[in-house]
Amino acid sequence: MSSKEIVIDIQNLSKRYEIYKTPRDRLKQLVLPRLFRMINRTMSAFRLSKLKPPPHYFREFWALTNVSLQVRAGETLGIVGRNGSGKSTLLQLLAGTLTPTNGSVAVNGRIAALLELGSGFNPEFTGRENVFLNGRILGLTQKQIEERYDQIVDFADIGSFIDQPVKTYSSGMFVRLAFAVQAHIDASIVIIDEALAVGDVFFTQKCFARLRELVDGGAAVVLVTHDMATVTQFCTRVLVLNNGEEMFSGEPVPAIRRYMALQRDAVPGITARTRIAEKLKLRGDQKPASRGFDWPSDDAFFETDKVDIVGTGQAEFIGVALCDETGEAARVFQMGDTADFFVEYRLLRDIDVPILGVTIANEKGLLVHGKNSIQHKLNAPDSAHVGQTLRYRQRIALDLAPGEYSFVVGLATTDADTYRHSEHMSHGDLSNSIHRVLSVGNAGTFTVGLRRDGIALTHHGLANLPGACDLFVTSVEKEGT
Repeated sequence: MSSKEIVIDIQNLSKRYEIYKTPRDRLKQLVLPRLFRMINRTMSAFRLSKLKPPPHYFREFWALTNVSLQVRAGETLGIVGRNGSGKSTLLQLLAGTLTPTNGSVAVNGRIAALLELGSGFNPEFTGRENVFLNGRILGLTQKQIEERYDQIVDFADIGSFIDQPVKTYSSGMFVRLAFAVQAHIDASIVIIDEALAVGDVFFTQKCFARLRELVDGGAAVVLVTHDMATVTQFCTRVLVLNNGEEMFSGEPVPAIRRYMALQRDAVPGITARTRIAEKLKLRGDQKPASRGFDWPSDDAFFETDKVDIVGTGQAEFIGVALCDETGEAARVFQMGDTADFFVEYRLLRDIDVPILGVTIANEKGLLVHGKNSIQHKLNAPDSAHVGQTLRYRQRIALDLAPGEYSFVVGLATTDADTYRHSEHMSHGDLSNSIHRVLSVGNAGTFTVGLRRDGIALTHHGLANLPGACDLFVTSVEKEGT
């Protein structure tokens, strides 16, 4: 297949659903329009006035509206969007499991679709039996499946469970076997809907290596994911959907920015920083000019509607932003990249020396890093006063394992004497002398992915620890010397 050949052609694709409040309304919609048509045909035969058609007993929901795109052989298309944006509906239309309301879908070649766990499998059959069942459903002959069987089983790597009913499988084992079958049917188009998020990291890496082989061989891959690291590393083009409509289609980096903007701007037309500025304006406060470092632009700030704030009433949280080392808004990084965390507070009461910090947790909630300004030995003022704004930047090298992370920002205070002599105090004494002012949970999230240059995985484990290594090879003494 030519690498330039169009394998998916979608034109003005729309999908409508009928939403009913009650089962009774569904029954009315099924029966009454037909009944009225029969009555009107009878009335027409006798030249009598026709009855008005009955009302609809449902509301329309358009899962997709006028989406158009083309995918060529050898291309990887990522589809991103918030929950309910139409991503899964689009994949089901591509796979042929749904019929479009309007528009057209044209595919050229065999499709391998991994849309949901269990599709194409009989839970009562063994893994071995399901390999043959699923293979036949996907269009392979018995002989073709037998030729590929050993490769499929080796790839799935589920051991003796291959001869156990799949209803006894874990979700991870299920996706291993399902992907193994899909990856060995010589498909021209591979469609995946978040299924790889179920497997462990090593199997996920194995899957993406196989997908790259398929892409290099001319297959097209369509992938729905919420993992922005996967989007940047694997996709050549990205479609951003919002409320069933195409918001953007293009290269990964600008697509991610558009997606993050959708996540941030939950209230249409009003960004987090716009609301912050309006709040300060209403109070007649003037934001101080940033000194010592550049303050980020509006698009770097996170939405503040879902933060979890615990405080003493001494300060007010204004906003938090995340940038890369060039100062651009960023939510996706590579292992070892530098990130700048920015946070702003407004004081409602006088405090002593301000102490500010950032803590980072992985997707399991495990704290992987936390550090504050006193640990950084920041030259902070002895006091800060009501009405003043504190703008803080903390630069962190993200030497972390690939994955999704969240962070918390906080403000505390201590007296000047404690701050100056903190190095000579015990941990317990120092902790007792620091008083929390404000803690902001769910401040934001970011993704760390493998490096695209050099060694992709720079370390094993949660974090990279500074260190060095040496090697000395001894010489071999010859006998008789």
